[in-house]
Amino acid sequence: MTDCYRFNQLIHLLRENIVKENRHLKKAAAPIAVALGLAGLLTLGLSGCDDANGKAKAGPAAGATVSAAEVIAKSITETQEFSGRMEAIEHVDVRARVGGFITSVNITPGGLIKKGDVLFVIDPRPFQAEANRTEAAAAAARAKVELAKIELTRSEKLFAEKAIPQRELDASASGFKELDASARAAEAQYETAKLNLSYTRVTSPIDGRVGKAEITLGNLIDSTTVLTTVVSDDKIYASFDGDEDTLLRVGAAAHKGQAVKVNVGLANESGYPHQGKLEFVDNQLDTQTGAVRMRAVFANTDKKLVPGLFARVQLEGGNGSTEKTNALLINDRAVGTDQSRKFVYIITADNKAEYRQVTLGQTVDGMRIVRDGLKVGEKIVVNGLQRVHQGSNLAPHMVAMDFDPDAPAAATTATTATTATTATTATTAAPASKPVTKPADDKSAKASSPVAPAKG
Repeated sequence: MTDCYRFNQLIHLLRENIVKENRHLKKAAAPIAVALGLAGLLTLGLSGCDDANGKAKAGPAAGATVSAAEVIAKSITETQEFSGRMEAIEHVDVRARVGGFITSVNITPGGLIKKGDVLFVIDPRPFQAEANRTEAAAAAARAKVELAKIELTRSEKLFAEKAIPQRELDASASGFKELDASARAAEAQYETAKLNLSYTRVTSPIDGRVGKAEITLGNLIDSTTVLTTVVSDDKIYASFDGDEDTLLRVGAAAHKGQAVKVNVGLANESGYPHQGKLEFVDNQLDTQTGAVRMRAVFANTDKKLVPGLFARVQLEGGNGSTEKTNALLINDRAVGTDQSRKFVYIITADNKAEYRQVTLGQTVDGMRIVRDGLKVGEKIVVNGLQRVHQGSNLAPHMVAMDFDPDAPAAATTATTATTATTATTATTAAPASKPVTKPADDKSAKASSPVAPAKG
């Protein structure tokens, strides 16, 4: 197509030179000779641009424009990611141990409290009265015991002097023991009454954060009523369900007490800023779901981790190890799915697409680990996969492996590449339109030249 265009340009220049020379010719036959020569040149030029069927020759087929990148190798620490929930290490439903009317509520909903802080007060007057009564009963029982002890001592002296029979001595000893047992029972009742009296002051059993008051002032409660809740917040659990592969990798290490690092990120956080360690791996795999329950513990000094929050859990290391390993990484956008198989398209040396099945691992820093199927440095399609099929011609545009077409910078680059491709296509198509445009200019040139008056 380029040679044809140059040839037509040459013919156009010759035509203009001939017209200029014709202005100086005096003979009448000169215009006719010039016209015949020009027609022959045009015919020769046009025939050189056409094939045997009279159609314009087509250039080679253009390949699909795609973004491509080279497979990279990187030293990484393999991790696995799960979804989990934050759980309090200690959780208490606060209930009263005795029933009665609430006379005081001493909590700030959502506030921090210490162990032993008084949260609610129940009317203590009935319990105080019962404590006083049992105290008096215990005192009376002790007085009777003291009297029985004196009588037993007197009976022992009289029996030694043979003043009383053995029967009276035995009766005195038995009476003393009976009264002593009754006195101890009265003491126990008194202790119970004092304990119940102390239960009218409902205190926090742990340090932590208190919830809202479920019962307000003046309500009658019993021992089944939940008054509020308290959760510990100095340390916290992240519970999640691991799979069989995770159990095989870290289960043995966790059961031996070896440290397995676990990182957590909340919904409004990027990455995994909270660091902890695996604390618990269940002793069996759930055959219904194929999952195993796991739990990690985290320090919560800044109080950001709250029970019940959704957590993104990252489990580090394989077989309890955190050593770095070399792995092949590719962009996740480059991966296609063919039923149960994963594949990518390799770009060959002659820019053709080649189907390649791959075995993938987990995602690390937004990149997918390749276990098998690729080599370092091989070029693969990372964007435009829908325009590619086995053996198709490609026009690859090389980008970084972490290329993101949705990023503003990537969009600008893609627009520039598309504009350049369009400009190239327009330049290639331009020569085909030249032979059509030039004859129109030729007619205008002939109409304005001195040859026309010579014909007349």
